[in-house]
Amino acid sequence: MLAKLTTKNQLTLPKAIVSHFPGVLYFDVSAESGRIVLAPVRVNQGDSVRAKLAELGIDESDVRDAVNWARESR
Repeated sequence: MLAKLTTKNQLTLPKAIVSHFPGVLYFDVSAESGRIVLAPVRVNQGDSVRAKLAELGIDESDVRDAVNWARESR
């Protein structure tokens, strides 16, 4: 099967191939021996949240304080 590279460096994967990976939205892309290799990646939503919290500099104590503050506000 062929996949054409667009002017924006995008590829459309053939439906016959993608159907083997239901629910997969992301693929790890690497180059090996002159080939492009795609490996399915299932992103855990919890991992995404933890990564965002780390990026924002929010730690466990910040979350605990926010929960306590929210509970006191009622």
